[in-house]
Amino acid sequence: MGEFVAAALGFPAALFSAALIVVVGFWLLVLLGGAEHDSFDGHVHGDAAAAGGVPVTVVASLVIAIAWFTSLTGSVLVRRLDVPATVRSGLAVAVLAVALLLSWSVTRILVRRLRSLFPDLPPPSRLDFVGLTCTIRTGSVSTTFGQAEVAAADGSTAVVQVRQHGHDDLRSGSTALLYAFDEDGEFFWVAPFDPALDPRATA
Repeated sequence: MGEFVAAALGFPAALFSAALIVVVGFWLLVLLGGAEHDSFDGHVHGDAAAAGGVPVTVVASLVIAIAWFTSLTGSVLVRRLDVPATVRSGLAVAVLAVALLLSWSVTRILVRRLRSLFPDLPPPSRLDFVGLTCTIRTGSVSTTFGQAEVAAADGSTAVVQVRQHGHDDLRSGSTALLYAFDEDGEFFWVAPFDPALDPRATA
């Protein structure tokens, strides 16, 4: 046990031990509902380290865990060698290099296997609200002012900016149809709701 602790706290395993603690803490938060498993995907651009559709947090966790285990195993083996301290230091650096290379190679293989578990779904868009009905939440709606509450397909609700042409009597509590989205103004055009126009009613 003492040998294990010494190796975990020594170079190079200690570099990954701290990162592993962070990884374990993060996944505990995910299990408790305090974080999402793909929390950092929106902050990573480009190829995302060849994640291949797998959340960045999963890829990083695999790299860190494999590197930690490899460096720990290598450190224990190096400590058992009867060699001078200078040679042992050089071997420790070699263990670090092997741990990084092996963890990355194994992770790439695992990512290809895991990709099927994470379908490449398009991100949610406000355009998904077009064609849905909403409830007006302001006293009135004009060409320059108005807000409404709309329910998404997953049951969640959102308050959106709405505008209307003409002078239809849309007041707080009225039901309206979101029929277009203005990307420049970032608002929806709405019209008084007619059940015959509701796509869900005719589905």
